[in-house]
Amino acid sequence: MQNPEPQSEHRWLQRLVGEWTMEAEFTMAPDQPPTKTTGAENVRSLGGLWTVGEMEGGMAGGDTDRSIMTLSYDPSKQRFVGTFVASCMTHLWVYSGSLDSSGKFLTLDTEGPSFSGDGTLAKYQDIIEFLSEDHRTLSSQFLGADGEWQRFMTAHYRRKA
Repeated sequence: MQNPEPQSEHRWLQRLVGEWTMEAEFTMAPDQPPTKTTGAENVRSLGGLWTVGEMEGGMAGGDTDRSIMTLSYDPSKQRFVGTFVASCMTHLWVYSGSLDSSGKFLTLDTEGPSFSGDGTLAKYQDIIEFLSEDHRTLSSQFLGADGEWQRFMTAHYRRKA
């Protein structure tokens, strides 16, 4: 079996490859003030078909969180696919996503534990946007009971020189 050739979607993901600094602001509950954190991410290519991002950053309380995000494009599904795991949780986040028509936003749909803490799952989205080749954002939001998306985190990544 011959290895698949990278497609335009794979090339879009390869823009993530490199070393990045990260500054994020997130709100974990509506009655809590936003928390700011910083970190660093190293994203490498796996055969030109996958990206593997390893991030390390601060958490509330001074702890360090480590995470790994994998992303690729599955031509048979015509969807971006991937996973996210972090040292601060036991849930495996599984992504299925698409680029918007402009090719600017990659929206990754997933499900995970709801903020209610009652053991139910909620719908989430992680959205990657390139503001330039050296500056991108990752925004996270969940689908509220009112049917509206509620953003709870935005991280700015800047490529290290």
